[in-house]
Amino acid sequence: MVQHLTKQDFLDKIFNFETEQEWNYSGDAPAVIDFYADWCGPCKVLSPVIEELSEEYDGAINFYKVDTEAEQELAAVFGIRSIPSMLFIPSDEKPQMATGALPKDQLKNVIGDVLKVAAPVSN
Repeated sequence: MVQHLTKQDFLDKIFNFETEQEWNYSGDAPAVIDFYADWCGPCKVLSPVIEELSEEYDGAINFYKVDTEAEQELAAVFGIRSIPSMLFIPSDEKPQMATGALPKDQLKNVIGDVLKVAAPVSN
């Protein structure tokens, strides 16, 4: 299930950029954050793909969405200039950003490469 993040949720669940200087992920599993806006066409195309991935990787990866219109400060902290943008957060390394509506197969490749989570075996 994809969870929507407010700034406070982000500070609590991901990283408190107000008190910490160095990246220190506070989550319990790798995460993917989709920065989007309701008016963005490519974001609307990507949204069901993110939902599918959240079901496929259920329990192995946390999936989040940040509405860049409602959470402008979060978008600014990460320098979001184009959407959709996705932040891939490994458990113990620095996060990596990708922009654009990547196809599902490419997203799975990034998840494997960056988050070190193997694609689930489908039945």
